[in-house]
Amino acid sequence: MSIVKRFITESIKRTEIDEFLQKKLERAGYGGVNLSKTPLGTHVVIYAMRPGIVIGRGGETIKELAASLEQNFKVSNPQISVSEIEVPEFNAHVVANRVSSALERGVHFRRAGFWALNQVMEAGALGCEIVISGKLTTERARFEKFRAGHYPIVGEPALRAMKTAEVHVQLKPGMIGVRVKIMPPDAYFPDKVTIMEAEPPSETTVVVASAPTSAAAPLEQPQPDASVQAKEVAAESKTEEASKQEQAPKPEEEKQ
Repeated sequence: MSIVKRFITESIKRTEIDEFLQKKLERAGYGGVNLSKTPLGTHVVIYAMRPGIVIGRGGETIKELAASLEQNFKVSNPQISVSEIEVPEFNAHVVANRVSSALERGVHFRRAGFWALNQVMEAGALGCEIVISGKLTTERARFEKFRAGHYPIVGEPALRAMKTAEVHVQLKPGMIGVRVKIMPPDAYFPDKVTIMEAEPPSETTVVVASAPTSAAAPLEQPQPDASVQAKEVAAESKTEEASKQEQAPKPEEEKQ
């Protein structure tokens, strides 16, 4: 088998598994599946709003799903794990199923489209597009688009970050298709420019030592020790006595 045929058959198998799980787990709020091959087999991750319904009582439902995937779709040793959807408004499968169920109940297609669009945008999505096609009002088929926000049509963000889903519902006029595209808030855009605020300059305080002014109080001088002070007093007394002796009148020399 060539590489091209291998990729085509793998894509067809993934699409068939997705449609099978969507019909089987409609009550559980099915939100998509992720298949990845491991050395031990195939790891199957099912996203749902209510994981308890997918697991079943005692794990019966999940065992039935594993057996059907292995027998009907030739999936080698499927290991199924269930992940809960934290924000259902950001999941395209959940939004498309909500619109299709509203159309089955008889809700007008414009009301259902705007209702789902407002829910997605209020949850914080960057952009959303809902397309409802089929025999909406007349015998001639047409489509109606409900768009809001920003979402790229081509390029890397559209291929990697865009969440897409397509659901078909059978009504009396005919088959109605619902296609949903959602751009989540954590999408990365290579051409997005982020403007950062400049940090204020740090204020440095300079301390300058200035001489004391006349108005300032004089600095206290250190007091000398008592022994040093006594020595100074004794030296002063000696100098005073010597000066007195020099100033005293001398007696006349005796005549020989």
